[in-house]
Amino acid sequence: MTSLLFSLLLWLLAPLNRPGQSPVPLGVWADDTGDTHTEIYRCGERLCGRVVWLRVPQDPNTGRPKLDQRNPSPDRRSQPLQNLIVLQGLRYNPDAERWEDGQIYDPTSGRTYSCYVSLNTKDQLEVKGYIGFSLIGRSHYWTRVR
Repeated sequence: MTSLLFSLLLWLLAPLNRPGQSPVPLGVWADDTGDTHTEIYRCGERLCGRVVWLRVPQDPNTGRPKLDQRNPSPDRRSQPLQNLIVLQGLRYNPDAERWEDGQIYDPTSGRTYSCYVSLNTKDQLEVKGYIGFSLIGRSHYWTRVR
């Protein structure tokens, strides 16, 4: 009886991400500059992310909300950066223990890159954008917003 209670207690105290389950980085994350917060959420079986906070939400010249002015598609240049979807299509790869095969959009350049995200700790996320191969790219480290 004691061993059964002990086993039950261990099971209850075990981490939520058991083997075979993916560590899901849902929540709001601050970029490494602290200028932008992005919410990562489920979109079907994959993950997506949208801008939910900007340190400077208004254009200093006009006083209006900042827009996606560098978007390569002219009809999208009038959409606000607030709530802009910047991460799309990330699927979990259990072999690599990361979310990959997604895309990340950089509104400062108007470019879209392949990307993956990986939880380093429960409060630190590596976000790597790249062209072609993930060995060639740049990692950014986002921090969970409490």
